[in-house]
Amino acid sequence: MFEPILPTKLYTPRLRSKMVRRLRLLRRLNDGLGRKLTLISASPGCGKTTLVSQWLAGCPRPAAWLSMDEEDRDPVRFLTYLFAAMREVGIDAGEGILGTLQTSRPLRLEMILAALLPKIGVTPEPFILVLDDYHVVDSKTMDDAVAWLIEHMPPQMHLVIVTRQDPDLPLARLRVRDELTEVRTNDLRFTTSETAEFLGTVMGLSLSEEDIVLLATRTEGWIAGLQLAALSMQGHPDASGFVQSFTGSHHHVMDYLVEEVLQTQPVNIQDFLLHTSILDRLSGPLCDAVFHMEAGNQEDASRFGQEMLEYLERANLFIVPLDNMRHWYRYHHLFADLLRKRLHQRIIQNKEKGVTDIAELHIRASAWYEDNGLVMEAFHHAAAAHDVDRAVRLIEGGGMPLLFRGAITPILNWLESLPQTELDARPSLYVMHASALLMAGQMKEVERKLQAAEHALQGAGQAMKTPDLIGHMASIRAALAVSRHQADTILAESRLALEHLHQGNLPVRAATMWSLGYAHQLQGDHAAAGLAYSEALSISRKIGHLIITIMAELGLGNIREADNQLRAAAGAYQQVLGLAGDPPLPAACEAYLGLARIAYERNDLDTAEQYALRAFQLAQQFEDTDRAVACEVFLAKLKLALGEWREAAAVLARVDRSARQQHFLNQIPHIAEVQVLILLHQGDVEEADRLAQQYGLQFSKARVHLAKDHPAAALDVLETLRRQAEANNREDERLKVMVLQAIALHGNGDKIKAVKRFADALALAESEGFIRTFLDEGAPMKGLLREAAGYDIMPNDLGRLLTAMEAEGLEIKDEPDRRSAQAGKLLIEPLSNRELEVLRLIAQGLSNREISERLFIALTTVKGHNRIIFDKLQVKRRTEAVARARQLGLL
Repeated sequence: MFEPILPTKLYTPRLRSKMVRRLRLLRRLNDGLGRKLTLISASPGCGKTTLVSQWLAGCPRPAAWLSMDEEDRDPVRFLTYLFAAMREVGIDAGEGILGTLQTSRPLRLEMILAALLPKIGVTPEPFILVLDDYHVVDSKTMDDAVAWLIEHMPPQMHLVIVTRQDPDLPLARLRVRDELTEVRTNDLRFTTSETAEFLGTVMGLSLSEEDIVLLATRTEGWIAGLQLAALSMQGHPDASGFVQSFTGSHHHVMDYLVEEVLQTQPVNIQDFLLHTSILDRLSGPLCDAVFHMEAGNQEDASRFGQEMLEYLERANLFIVPLDNMRHWYRYHHLFADLLRKRLHQRIIQNKEKGVTDIAELHIRASAWYEDNGLVMEAFHHAAAAHDVDRAVRLIEGGGMPLLFRGAITPILNWLESLPQTELDARPSLYVMHASALLMAGQMKEVERKLQAAEHALQGAGQAMKTPDLIGHMASIRAALAVSRHQADTILAESRLALEHLHQGNLPVRAATMWSLGYAHQLQGDHAAAGLAYSEALSISRKIGHLIITIMAELGLGNIREADNQLRAAAGAYQQVLGLAGDPPLPAACEAYLGLARIAYERNDLDTAEQYALRAFQLAQQFEDTDRAVACEVFLAKLKLALGEWREAAAVLARVDRSARQQHFLNQIPHIAEVQVLILLHQGDVEEADRLAQQYGLQFSKARVHLAKDHPAAALDVLETLRRQAEANNREDERLKVMVLQAIALHGNGDKIKAVKRFADALALAESEGFIRTFLDEGAPMKGLLREAAGYDIMPNDLGRLLTAMEAEGLEIKDEPDRRSAQAGKLLIEPLSNRELEVLRLIAQGLSNREISERLFIALTTVKGHNRIIFDKLQVKRRTEAVARARQLGLL
């Protein structure tokens, strides 16, 4: 939870001025602001938090304070509280990052923190982030994320870690770089003079010098022990005898002193301390709810809790305020632990007297949190009370389950802690467990949990077989099939789910409708897919389910793109980016990739590359998905269009290995399709033919037939594709078929039919700006365009294609002699021999690095030659340079 910083009462300004060593510590902390990390690592009760609070009270920099507990091992919970703390210093994470926490897929902390860094980088004022009680998290995932943050955080940020033990961070490297300030146990121990000052001035005790020395020795300067001892001695008839009597380790001293402190308090305060010790945070109304039976004799019961908290703060009874308004507090962690231990002992000893048990206290806290809209905290206390029915009801969330709000890890942990007998008695818990595992990406165990639910249902009798539960199980199985792209299974399970799900179960119905849309899309039934996506969109908007809203919009964008409605598709993808926020949710990678495909089709290759790289960055935030592979396949195709076919081949080889290693087998045909294009470009027709046959790539087979000068065979393949495209209303495939048919007819000597089919394709593509569908056919398109130029068909669109084709280096008219003669006249300055050499290697598809290695020159020198060549040829990129050089007869 986040804790705004407040000065503590332990040291007054007058007292601090006398504590020279304490002032040195404060100076050390101030001096450390120029470094990245301050580590306060010391044993319990040494005053770590007090020191940092005192320092920040006098520090001009604003501070965000995050007090951590075991629940913060859950990344969603940690990030939620982190973002809340950051808002206290004016840094708003933004809807995109916050929305990421709702995703059902596991996310890497480093990626979320990377999205937060730009927000920090534009903050005008430097600030401090404090991670208090860091040791309780004990998570390698957290350590790795914090190490990454330290390495990359902007200079405006300074990190403070307060912990009982050194975290698993690269501390040695930070020391060597002078990026670490450290405060240890020995730095925090009170000296004898400081002990005397504290006992006399703060605690109001009058002790002899001998007693002070003995107390300092016995406590080893341990601040918590000194404070407990001082509280115990207040009003004690024999303070000196008390000092002489206690000894032992810190833990024994704490047990003893807490007992002493409790015995000196009135009974109602003892009861209040013990009963409220179950709470991680304390507020007046919450304490009243937990302690309401004992507060019944108060004149103003509604103020009892708040007044008690204020009294405890005045009495220095180990309570820490968490906000400036004194609405929220917490007990010192050591103190709370020992209070809970004492509460447990009291309940055991007084069971027959009807003393309130711990479960009842947790139920009261859960009820208060639920009434105040804090459902996650309510669930936490219900789970602590072992009230399964209440916990289940809270998880279900009254319309929006906690699982859909990102609370996957705590729910999984709770479910895994339940005995099998509890699960067998409530089959719905098995279904809930399966759903949580699915959202956590732990696919292997999902089906086993569903089978356990079915077995439990059979044992429970027909009364337990609620239709909604059966529908939920079917919906989970549909989602499992989505991850495997199994259209038939998705359809069957989705329909079963919709048949049984309760009409009011809108979150699961929305997810099921999306799965149904995906199945229809896989089968090529775009009309049915569009209807299902639209229904999912309508439901998700109604209930505020952001992820399904985004996924449904993406589905509709995919359908429109496949129907050649590029403008409408781009609008849907832009809508997704608006929903995904800034910085965007990882799911926005699909929208960026869709926009990249559209920009590519319109031959805006620079924009396409920008979109694709953004998609790739976001796709890397997901684990166990093929989205990053899909982005790289597109980038390889883009490199091929830019003339960088060697780089494209290298990318595909790497991606092919990665896809096979990760079993993303559905991506292998897409990889092979681009590999065929590269092989045809290289003239390796036999290998291209082998790949096309191996993976059943029908369009690739047609291109291979054309490359072998077998246009009739190509036409046979294309006719089958045409019938399939028309039967399935696949407009994107229909356009590709028409383009290839025109090329094949032209190669077969049917020039009039070829031009007519080409004109039909051009008419189909005219309004949406298609270019690459024509250009990507390369050399075979050249002859067809030359033929079409002789007819009066759509001159504007044909002219646009002719211009683009020339820029690709595929000239429509062969006039090399004339161009060669005019080359010198057209160039402002002729190319040098070295520049011509570089230009020829560019035309061969070599990258800048490959050119530098071939010519034994520096990479920067190659880039310099490129700039000069581009300037002389008056072009901006490699493909244009090659095209221009060919026009001038230089190649």
